[in-house]
Amino acid sequence: MFNIGDKIVYPMHGAGVIVAIEEKEILGRRRKYYIMKMPIGDMKVMVPVDNVKEIGIREVIDDEEIEQVFEVLKGSKTKMPQNWNRRYRLNMDKIKSGNIYEIASVVRNLMIRDAEKGLSTGERKMLNSAKQMLVSELVLAKGIDRDQTEMLIDEAINCPSI
Repeated sequence: MFNIGDKIVYPMHGAGVIVAIEEKEILGRRRKYYIMKMPIGDMKVMVPVDNVKEIGIREVIDDEEIEQVFEVLKGSKTKMPQNWNRRYRLNMDKIKSGNIYEIASVVRNLMIRDAEKGLSTGERKMLNSAKQMLVSELVLAKGIDRDQTEMLIDEAINCPSI
């Protein structure tokens, strides 16, 4: 169980800080919820305490894992399907996993592809979403602001900012 002040990651949404644990009645059912404040977008998210494992909630990465994320970002583009539909589904599965290294590889691959060939509207939206998730976790893990974090990501991938 997490506590107030813990930094956690909510797959498909990004990282945030638990600011409260409240009991609420929603759709006739009383449950406990983590109230999570996201560092980007000033949004609050309610996460059911009893669904944490199924949802895939995890702690924000530590310093050693931050270094590994940047190693992924600095790596070479991995082979992706030429068919955009297959590529989109493969990348979406990686993002849904909540695994920070998988998300970093999606960001890297799509940023490199964008610089080389450009992206479809759907893939551009996916890149922006994946990058937002990556940035939100790195902001909390490194304790730096969004702009600095985005700059570090762009420098690691060595692509112009999107």
